[in-house]
Amino acid sequence: MNNIFERIPVASVDLSGNEEKYAVEAIKSTWISSTGKFLSQFENEFANLCQTKHAVAVCNGTVALHLALLGLDVRPGDEVLVPSLTYIATANAVRYVGAEPVFVDVDPETWCMDPKKIEAAITRRTKGIIPVHLLGHPADMDEINKIAAVHGLWVVEDAAEALDAKYKGKPVGSFSKMATFSFFGNKLLTCGEGGAVTLNDDSLATRIKTLRGQGMDPTRRYYFPITGYNFRLTNLAASILCGQMERKNEIVEKRKMIFSRYDNAFKNIKGIKLQPCAKWAELSPWMYACLIDENDFGCSRNAVMEYLNKFNIETRPMFISLHKLPPFREESLQRCESLPETEYLSESGVMLPTYTMLSETDQNRVIDTLLDLKKQMLHRKKIA
Repeated sequence: MNNIFERIPVASVDLSGNEEKYAVEAIKSTWISSTGKFLSQFENEFANLCQTKHAVAVCNGTVALHLALLGLDVRPGDEVLVPSLTYIATANAVRYVGAEPVFVDVDPETWCMDPKKIEAAITRRTKGIIPVHLLGHPADMDEINKIAAVHGLWVVEDAAEALDAKYKGKPVGSFSKMATFSFFGNKLLTCGEGGAVTLNDDSLATRIKTLRGQGMDPTRRYYFPITGYNFRLTNLAASILCGQMERKNEIVEKRKMIFSRYDNAFKNIKGIKLQPCAKWAELSPWMYACLIDENDFGCSRNAVMEYLNKFNIETRPMFISLHKLPPFREESLQRCESLPETEYLSESGVMLPTYTMLSETDQNRVIDTLLDLKKQMLHRKKIA
């Protein structure tokens, strides 16, 4: 093997449908800001996809979380339970409203927030729970909702990575007070940046929309009864999402094929652990992830990533445990938080190239390069 191949990115955008056509239409219409036909079309289609009454489009997924917390009137001094194994936006949004994220360990069978660990983290200041559907796998929403109901807590799903994932046959985004989604460039559907809040409560939807649009009264123009925010999505961005929505099934199926080829290649390789999938879950094929067990594989996750990079194959590590990052470390230590599963997954997880336009030839190159490294480790062990 050599390193003369073109680089295989870990993610890439597929805009091969009507995305350009609709973007040009939006430009020619001059409706490129926060109103226009593509915005309403996308919100209606996305609500139908998530089986909710409302979908409120916003400028990115982090804003969607922030907006949900504002809508629920989360305030300084409040606590919100979040997993530590997630992208930092989940915890950042809690801090934006002055509240404090309290970290809960994950279940090794789902890699999502472990319901069995939730009650120990609840205090008199706890107001809600944000379970994350990590890497496209739904959290155990029935158990989480039961605990929340007993303690009078709200639940908001962070579904940024899980568009089209199913929990007991039903799409994520409809199992809680609200859910939030991201349409960043590496997501299943994208417009570069973008996000959405899904919900069923009519009055809360009105509040969310009002907060999104600078706090302006929806029935009285330029009258602002509350302090709001400019969290709106543009009609131009929505036009791209409408093109993506038309191809959602095609995109999902192509990515499922990629997941299946990786699974078949790695399922019997000692030291590579596949992402689990609970019997009640249907995974969203967002980003393929597996674990590298250093003892069984022969080298660390980081060494695997470095080796693949030598052959122009980009990878991503699993998220760094949030409770170990500088913005949250001291508070976590003060709470004496113990999150062993989170730390193990964080240190051993790796994400491999996953995108619609990934050719079978390039995917085989990823697979062969990783398996070649495994052979080297076995040979090294034999001669040691």
